[in-house]
Order: sequence, then C-alpha cells, then structure tokens
Amino acid sequence: MRICIPTENNNGLQSVVYGHFGSAPYFIIYDTENKNIEVINNRDEHHEHGQCNPLLAFSRTPIDMLVTGGIGLRALEKLNASGIRAFRTTIEKTVSDVIARYAENSLPEITLDDACSHHHVCR
Repeated sequence: MRICIPTENNNGLQSVVYGHFGSAPYFIIYDTENKNIEVINNRDEHHEHGQCNPLLAFSRTPIDMLVTGGIGLRALEKLNASGIRAFRTTIEKTVSDVIARYAENSLPEITLDDACSHHHVCR
C-alpha cells in the first residue's frame, strides 16, 4: 500500500502533516510493504480554488490512498474516480503518527459530504 500524506516540510517520517491536500508544499509517499518514503514537491501548490489537479503530482508515482486534514470536492472526486480513497487526519502531527494510525486501521474516511468547500473550509 502506497500512502500519500501532504506535509508542510520535508523531514522524512518527522515531516509535519499539512492541513489541506491541494496547497501542501510536499507529499510524502510511504510504502507499507518496504517501509520506504518518497518525497514529491507539489508543483500545483498555488492553484485557484476548484482547479486542483491531484493526479498530476502522482503521474510518475502512483498512490493507493491519501491521508489529509482536508480536501476539496473536485479533487476528492478525481481521486475517487481513479480508485484512490482519502482518509482524514485528526490528531496526527507527523507522518510517523499517520502511519501508526493507519496500522491501527483507525483513520476515518473522507466522503464527498466531508469535502472542503473552499481552501481550508471543510464541512
């Protein structure tokens, strides 16, 4: 399983989880099978609201799931249409925290009803 976690910095497993998917400076990809991480710079960080292209960042590095604090409706729809489910961070501060919660199977899924309506404004 390849988990994408948007982060505000590039500090490996200690990277701080960013609150919103589309405007995160980095994406940390954690592979649960081999325990490796990969860092992707978000080339679409400064997009207009509703214009996020989430699959652009992962065109060369496929992911299986996303864990984020918030995500816009259109971005979530695009991910879901590609078979990628999104889960919400709640108390997790670092990538390591997210991985621990994933291992516990205790991350809540983000549904279309939970998506953000504006940058950083989630339902």
